Amino acid sequence: MPIATPEIYRKMLDSAQQGGYAFPAINVTSSETINAALKGFADSKSDGIIQISTGGGEFGSGLAVKDMAFGAIALAEFCHRVAEKYPVYVALHTDHCPPGKVDKFMLPLIQETARRRKAGLGNLFQSHMFDGSELPLAQNIAKSIELMKLCKENDIILEVEIGVVGGEEDGVDNSATDHAKLYTSPQDMIEVYKALSPIGGRYMLAATFGNVHGIYKPGNVVLKPKILKEGQDEVVKKFGPKAYFDLVFHGGSGSDLKDIHETLEYGVVKMNIDTDTQYAFTESIVAHVDANRKVLTHTATDVADKKKFDPRSYLKKSEENMAKRVAQGCKDLKAEGKTVFKG
Repeated sequence: MPIATPEIYRKMLDSAQQGGYAFPAINVTSSETINAALKGFADSKSDGIIQISTGGGEFGSGLAVKDMAFGAIALAEFCHRVAEKYPVYVALHTDHCPPGKVDKFMLPLIQETARRRKAGLGNLFQSHMFDGSELPLAQNIAKSIELMKLCKENDIILEVEIGVVGGEEDGVDNSATDHAKLYTSPQDMIEVYKALSPIGGRYMLAATFGNVHGIYKPGNVVLKPKILKEGQDEVVKKFGPKAYFDLVFHGGSGSDLKDIHETLEYGVVKMNIDTDTQYAFTESIVAHVDANRKVLTHTATDVADKKKFDPRSYLKKSEENMAKRVAQGCKDLKAEGKTVFKG
């Protein structure tokens, strides 16, 4: 089935919100990781989200080009083609675009979708994330309003972040962030609703509740999912049920399953998974190298075994292992078997 249309994407999010589950949002950087994500979704009979960061887009464009928007377009176009072979819906999303990269990443991608729509084609991406968490709240919201208007014009969902996700991802290091900023307040959520809801269109909110990018030993990350409930309660109390947010869980790798399930009760419909899938992909390569080290390189007396150093020999294993982790994410988020695709 082709990539989800904007209408189907909204249906996916509505189904998750009403059904108490969420979609794994899998960061990809290559055709191999895209194939792994698609296989994991299909094996689970779950719809899902594939997302590309600024760093992922740059990597995808190759070392000689290093153009984040160009690479994101190329990866998205590949995904549009191969997704047609899978019996689930997939939405394409961009992840964590900071203010300084909006002009060279998010805006060119929105312009590409506008070009496609004018030509009678579907959206390239169905949603984009603006991460203005480094800005003061007022500036973050002002820029979010500007981008929300652009997204609405092109039937794109905007994801915004209020509060800071700790740790490090794609070169953005928030490990020294003020502890208080790791927890979004109900008033912050109220301000987001007041600013974005009058524009119309749909948006998602990445509200923080102690989230941290990366992977850590148990006990190092203190999540407080009740913060999401408190914020939702205050927003609904002030503006009514229509104000209930579609929430996004960032920094989810390695989280306790109990915490994950609790967030589903408070409106989380999307959870980013990156560190764990990176590990699963590389784990298989390490195993391959360890098992075949003696025949992977030429020596003074022998030549290497072509069947073992052929990249396909280990990348197929990586795709399989990463797909299993994606499928585990579908199960953990209670999305397994809940595709809205009817065939």
